[in-house]
Amino acid sequence: QVQLKESGGGLVQAGNSLTLACAASGRTSDAATMGWFRQAPGKEREFLATTILHNEYVHYADSIKARITISGDNAKDTVYLQLSSLKPEDTAIYYCAAGPYNSIFSRSVDDFPYWGQGTQVTVSS
Repeated sequence: QVQLKESGGGLVQAGNSLTLACAASGRTSDAATMGWFRQAPGKEREFLATTILHNEYVHYADSIKARITISGDNAKDTVYLQLSSLKPEDTAIYYCAAGPYNSIFSRSVDDFPYWGQGTQVTVSS
């Protein structure tokens, strides 16, 4: 089993930046791909970005890639998501996800067996 723990959420003003972190523990060999999704109230969970920690390969959602950066620290089994130029519509619960290598190209929640509990990001106007 893999456990994921997000941190870094909170209340931020529009236009500012925020960095989220997600630390993996347990059987981290099953978490070669780590990434981020978000879910706004009344909406489906939305793919944002994934990365493979040991080779830094990244994959972004086209809709938001200009404003986010995913990075990882392989030694710490931690993935980060930097959000910039935040907008009120970015308000959501941000979830960390992990899966095998072939999850890197997936945007589907079904391809990620491990999830964190989420961290709330609220952007005020």
